[in-house]
Amino acid sequence: METKCMKYILGILGLIAGFLLIWKSNWIVQNFGTVDWAEQHLGTYGGTRTFWKLIGLAIIAISLLGMAGSLGGILLDVLGPLFKGVK
Repeated sequence: METKCMKYILGILGLIAGFLLIWKSNWIVQNFGTVDWAEQHLGTYGGTRTFWKLIGLAIIAISLLGMAGSLGGILLDVLGPLFKGVK
């Protein structure tokens, strides 16, 4: 019972964190500066903001998958072949 409740609490915290990263991406850039990699690969101006929004969106997606119970299966499908020979 405790793990089920904890799964939802962590999921809601992840949703809030992801939402805040998307909502306050401009504030993050103003206070912490730009990410050079993001500026080069995600656009000339605003690449860092896009970077923070994508991270927030990924956190939201991972949180929703975790609350639905699908995260473990997806991780095993994606990363399982890497550990096939490991015992």
